[in-house]
Amino acid sequence: MATMTAARRRQAGKIAYDAYLADCPSRKLLDRLSDKWVTLILAALADGPRRYNDLSRKIAGVSQKMLTQTLRTLERDGLVNRVVTPTVPVRVDYELTALGGELLPVLRSLKLWADTHIPAVEAARAAYDKRSSRGG
Repeated sequence: MATMTAARRRQAGKIAYDAYLADCPSRKLLDRLSDKWVTLILAALADGPRRYNDLSRKIAGVSQKMLTQTLRTLERDGLVNRVVTPTVPVRVDYELTALGGELLPVLRSLKLWADTHIPAVEAARAAYDKRSSRGG
């Protein structure tokens, strides 16, 4: 049985994590992170732990099902901790993990870009819609 050199292992690792391939784990993670609820939940947790109802009030339009589902997924991915305090009634808080916290600068940059460039995007949309409505 032939052994793999370090260079071959690195090359195999690069191939295994090519986000342009459908089965790539990093692609699946990018798909998850690009979900609007994921982004909004992570941003809502940036200032510290929040209870479920706080998150629900903060994030307009999220259904109970989607919030619960997304929080479970984020917990599974190691981005969010679910902290249960055994009181009456039971208190459940959600907070970012260290790994989740590492995403905050990326999210802030993306939000800043959107805030800065939305006038240009809206102008481009209007121009496109005008061209499209004329049939060409």
